[in-house]
Amino acid sequence: MAPEFDILIIGGGLNGPALALALARGGLRVCVADARPAKARTEPGFDGRAYALALASVRVLQGIGVWPALAAQAQPILGIRVSQGRPGEGAFPLMLGFDHAEIEEGPMGHMVEDRHLYAAFLHAMRNEPRITLRSGVRVVAQDTDGPLARATLEGGEEIGARLIIGCDGRDSAVARRAGIRRWGWDYGQTALVCAVAHEKSHEGIAHQMFLPAGPLAILPLPGNRSSIVWSERRDSAEAIAGLDEAGWLEHLRPRFGSFLGEIALEGARFAYPLRLSVAEEFIAPKLALVGDAAHGVHPIAGQGLNLGLRDVAALAEVVIEAARRGEDIASELVLERYQHWRRFDVVKMALGMDAVNRLFSNDSSILAVLRGFGLGAVNALPALRRAMIREAAGLNAAQPRLMQGLAI
Repeated sequence: MAPEFDILIIGGGLNGPALALALARGGLRVCVADARPAKARTEPGFDGRAYALALASVRVLQGIGVWPALAAQAQPILGIRVSQGRPGEGAFPLMLGFDHAEIEEGPMGHMVEDRHLYAAFLHAMRNEPRITLRSGVRVVAQDTDGPLARATLEGGEEIGARLIIGCDGRDSAVARRAGIRRWGWDYGQTALVCAVAHEKSHEGIAHQMFLPAGPLAILPLPGNRSSIVWSERRDSAEAIAGLDEAGWLEHLRPRFGSFLGEIALEGARFAYPLRLSVAEEFIAPKLALVGDAAHGVHPIAGQGLNLGLRDVAALAEVVIEAARRGEDIASELVLERYQHWRRFDVVKMALGMDAVNRLFSNDSSILAVLRGFGLGAVNALPALRRAMIREAAGLNAAQPRLMQGLAI
């Protein structure tokens, strides 16, 4: 029996639509099954969520045709400032600074609000005839033992495809049903996420402040607004998350400081427990995992979505090229190319961010001196600083063509 689709993507957040568009542009028929209704993902109001897209990720969005709808709403990241200190002790001294001019390729990345990003994906999918979007449907079972992969929806309907791809998040049901185990550990931290309005211009500068309880990222948004990703010890974070706006700001201000003037909350507030969670395998028979379904990492440097888009670019290239050669796109040989390409980069990034979090999330005066010396040394070495800027921009990985701005 011929499959209904070449690819069934389970999960419709951000990586799923990006992969669907990349595969469809390569001539493949794709179904995206999303448990959430499309309307629930496209509320027009600002809710405080935003993503830091590295330069290489922006190139992926350009390659799949969604960046033109986002460019006018995106905030370029023109610099990064790294510092360490303690809440309430005044301005944190600058330890390390990056400027986009040092890599001569434009901004290191852009900040984009969640509502704009998904809306652009949704519009592009609805205008792509090779994509079928099934919103508000939950997949309850999958079977990859036969000649085709099949997924069963709530209510009993089945969808057949040559290959299933799990894009359904850290608690991936696709991975569990495939028997894929995970490794990792809990950080004992919770990420408090919100957005603030401030008096002064951020000038396109992103700030990474290292505090004893965990890192604080202040990321520029359009206008005099910034996105906040604030990692705090679990017990303190739970107490802060339960406060009203005034109480939340009372705890944020000593950490944020006064360099942007007075601040006020904008949009909703969120809290996410932090843990490292990496799938032992990124593939199984007739199945692959992408994004958080394959790896959930610490939010230092905002690399979560960027890692997912690296997966998207790599898997799309592997599958499309295999299809053009007449290979079985669901064969172990083909899927192993994807896993080989991505697993080392993911583990390197995950363990690197874990090490940074452990090194900086403490109140050791000895380590504080060593950290300051190390960051200062990097700041004094232009070649090393340039290499780190390229890493932050996503330009140092073994890049798929989409990340280089090239068509597959």
